[in-house]
Amino acid sequence: MVIKRDVIYSPNGEHRTLHIYLPDHYYMTQERFPVMYFFDGHNLFFDSDATYGKSWGLKDFLDGWEKPMIVVGMECSHTGNQRLCEYLPYPAGDQFFGPLQVLGNQTLDWIVREVKPMIDWEYRTWPQRECTGIAGSSMGGLMAIRAVFGYNQWFSKAACISSAIGFCPEPLMADVFGTRISPDTRVYLSWGSRESWGGWDKEHTDPTSESFQWNHAIAHHVWAQGGAGTAICQEGGGHCEADWEKLVPDFMDFLWMR
Repeated sequence: MVIKRDVIYSPNGEHRTLHIYLPDHYYMTQERFPVMYFFDGHNLFFDSDATYGKSWGLKDFLDGWEKPMIVVGMECSHTGNQRLCEYLPYPAGDQFFGPLQVLGNQTLDWIVREVKPMIDWEYRTWPQRECTGIAGSSMGGLMAIRAVFGYNQWFSKAACISSAIGFCPEPLMADVFGTRISPDTRVYLSWGSRESWGGWDKEHTDPTSESFQWNHAIAHHVWAQGGAGTAICQEGGGHCEADWEKLVPDFMDFLWMR
C-alpha cells in the first residue's frame, strides 16, 4: 500500500508530500522493516502522480519482491528551478540554468534530522544505518552519491541512477575521494548510453565518456575502502522513468540481496 503524508520542508518552510510504501501485511504483524529513501517520490509508484505520466513502477516491483521493506519517496518542489536548488549540493556553473541557490546539503540535513526520525518514530523500522538506503535519479542520483559518502553514518546503501555529476564534478569527486566510508557500504551507479556526458557511441558503452569515468572511479573508490560498488552503463538507455524502471530489480537486488 502507498500512503501520502504532508510534511514541512524546513529549509524554506514549504509543504512537501511523502509517498510512503508499506508492505501489504504491515498492519497484520509487529515485524520491523528496513527503509529506503528516494528523491522525486512522486515519480515512484503511480503513473498518475508522475511528472511525465510514467512512474518507476516501484509498487508493482515491491509487491512481488521477496524482501519486504518500507520506501519513503520525498517529493520535491515543482516551482521553477527550485527542484534543482534543493538537489544541488555544490555550486554549479551558470551555463546550465543560470544562478542556482545551493540547498542540497540542507535537504540532506532535513532528511536525516527530521524526516528519518519521524519515520522511525511513527513506523516499525529498523533504524540502523545497516538497514537504511537512499536512491535517486538525475539530480536525485547526484544527491544519493553525496548522501552515501557525506552522510555514511545514516546510509549504508545507495542507488545513484543517471546521476547529474556533470553539474559539479570537481567538488563532488573531491568529497568522494576525501571521505572514508564504512566497509559495509554498497553503491550502485548507472547511466544510459544515450545520455553519456562527453560520449560518442550512443547505443553502446563508451569507455571514453566522462560518465563512464566518473561512475567507475566512484565504484572503484567504494571497493578500495572494503565496500561493494558497481557502475553499469544501460546500453540504449536514456534519461527517463521508463528506462530507470528497467533497472529497479538489478539495483534493489545488488543493494539488499547480495
